[in-house]
Amino acid sequence: MARAAGAVMTLDVHIQGRLGATQFDAGFVAPVGVTALFGPSGAGKTSIVNAIAGLWRPKTGRIALGDQVWCDSAKGLWTPPHKRRVGYVFQDARLFPHLSVQDNLRYGGQHDEAALVELLGLGDLLTRKPASLSGGEAQRVALARALMRRPDLVLMDEPLASLDGPRKADILPYLERLRDETQVPVIYVSHAMNEVTRLASYIVLMQAGRVVQAGPVTQVLGDPAQAHLLARGDRGALLDYTITAHDADDMVTTLTFSGGTLTLAGQIGTVGNRMRLRVPAHDIILSLRPPTGLSAQNVLPVTVTSVHSDTQGGAAIGLQAGNTALWAGITAKAARELDLQRGQHIYAIIKATAVAPA
Repeated sequence: MARAAGAVMTLDVHIQGRLGATQFDAGFVAPVGVTALFGPSGAGKTSIVNAIAGLWRPKTGRIALGDQVWCDSAKGLWTPPHKRRVGYVFQDARLFPHLSVQDNLRYGGQHDEAALVELLGLGDLLTRKPASLSGGEAQRVALARALMRRPDLVLMDEPLASLDGPRKADILPYLERLRDETQVPVIYVSHAMNEVTRLASYIVLMQAGRVVQAGPVTQVLGDPAQAHLLARGDRGALLDYTITAHDADDMVTTLTFSGGTLTLAGQIGTVGNRMRLRVPAHDIILSLRPPTGLSAQNVLPVTVTSVHSDTQGGAAIGLQAGNTALWAGITAKAARELDLQRGQHIYAIIKATAVAPA
């Protein structure tokens, strides 16, 4: 499934136009890998994906995948959907109910069937009809069918939204394999932060038809200035770490990252592996002095990089730990009483049970 290095392409999207009540003025460049379109309902995520697929023609703008220009209003250029090498996976699988799994796959094309069956674990499903599949199994088949065309780009519009927690957990490893073993750009629409932080390397934050910020997911989610765009439970930073030790007696795992070490509850991952950790902003406590006599296992020396207050009595405090950006969500009253200033050296306290791998 991997493509030659010369075939690697980026997606360039810059569009303007009105669709329903939403006025669009959105632009971003998506690299190879998974780019998440993230934002509240009504932000315009699905409309952007439909424009990329050719299902909506915006009034003005340009959409190009590498040297393939699909839309250029200045030149009057528009490529219809069937001439774009795009695989589209919807919220529901949309399989043909009268065809077997294998025939559904072959309807999409004749390329790399054996490789896709292995990649997505479909070997035991080929003779079954869609009605006998679980939601997760059906979505894996839908993904394989989309890939049968050997698309240059894969679009996924909330592909896990209709699945319950266990079914999501079943299919996420297959999406990770797709990300890691192919050189195809993937645009992934989701409002579930756990999916974004696990799968995406790049994120586009959207609001009311506009791109508010776009960039590497660790950089964007590590910026406290974007706190107002995220639900409270979605606020927090990501850090990349290495698993350095397991303590079987105390059932904890030690991690290292550029800002120091962290202890997490439970036996997580394999020693030596690199992983990603999500640190919720509301689970960080700040102290002006080294704290003592606490049950919290993690105390990190940090530097204040920014202080952002909102109109709801909250404050987002940007922090730097080594080369890693973190941020804490506290009350504006607490920020004022601590007199937090940019460049100030303080301490971030994180409970071992408050964070988990993304």
